[in-house]
Amino acid sequence: MKAAMLRSIRASCRASSTSHFLRRAFSSESHPERKVAVLGAAGGIGQPLALLMKLNPLVSRLAVYDIAGTPGVAADISHINTRSEVSGYAGEEQLRHALEGADIVIIPAGVPRKPGMTRDDLFNINAGIVKSLCTAIAKYCPNALVNMISNPVNSTVPIAAEIFKKAGTYDEKRLFGVTTLDVVRARTFYAGKANVPVEGVIVPVVGGHAGITILPLFSQATPQANLSDEQIIALTKRTQDGGTEVVEAKAGKGSATLSMAYAGAIFADACLKGLNGVPDVVECSYVQSSITELPFFASKVRLGKNGVEEVLELGNLSDFEKQGLENLKPELKASIEKGIKFANQS
Repeated sequence: MKAAMLRSIRASCRASSTSHFLRRAFSSESHPERKVAVLGAAGGIGQPLALLMKLNPLVSRLAVYDIAGTPGVAADISHINTRSEVSGYAGEEQLRHALEGADIVIIPAGVPRKPGMTRDDLFNINAGIVKSLCTAIAKYCPNALVNMISNPVNSTVPIAAEIFKKAGTYDEKRLFGVTTLDVVRARTFYAGKANVPVEGVIVPVVGGHAGITILPLFSQATPQANLSDEQIIALTKRTQDGGTEVVEAKAGKGSATLSMAYAGAIFADACLKGLNGVPDVVECSYVQSSITELPFFASKVRLGKNGVEEVLELGNLSDFEKQGLENLKPELKASIEKGIKFANQS
């Protein structure tokens, strides 16, 4: 009886996505050498993100950087028995060493949102941090894929693009705004409302990464569920307000850190797969785009050895989504222009 029970538990674990993740994390399968640098690794997003990247078998070297506190983070995660070698760097004088040789740079650096604070309120602080870090990236690892998490992403990605242009290193295929958390939320909320297993849910999310600029395309969701217009409107609103929901739940003591770290790790993993030549890797991301009249836009992107291999079309939209698309454009346009203006100030 006891043996049968143990066999049942093992079978259940083998079937679970968590177990699959752990088996993959501790896999000894051979992979190309890849260095990932996490800038802002001592922060609320940076620490769990660094942990998740340490668990990723596609990472052979992991550099964690912040203005302070990084040696402790590096020492802590370096004890984990996975493939990657960990090095920690603190302070601007060590930023060069964190970046040199990096294949992917993930930037969660910046201050978090507080109650009543919009993503736009973060602009002046986080924009300056991003400008400084991107100046260093252009100098020390100009060919790296840059995954921008620092908010407001709608503006920080255009800032990064301008900094790279000034340095003569800009490659539109290698700069990404990480909007994966919007996708993660849309999938989770949709699965709950449609009463389907979340593991099999796909929901594209387009536009930007703040408020009404976040446009989940539930009409393209898989599997399709017979949800009412009112339910779709409510799901869209909840996806757009997901960050605020967490900020309020934490009562002024933080923002979305753990879910953002998870989303950042998912997107970085997709980038690593693309670099390694895995075929047909598709994720939503905020990139330079000609899908709309806006210079930057989030949509489905096929990833490959050069970063962006293809920006995919939006596909068929419902009338509600078409209206949402038109509504988001002015706000997204203003955020892009704000970022470009900031980057070009002396």
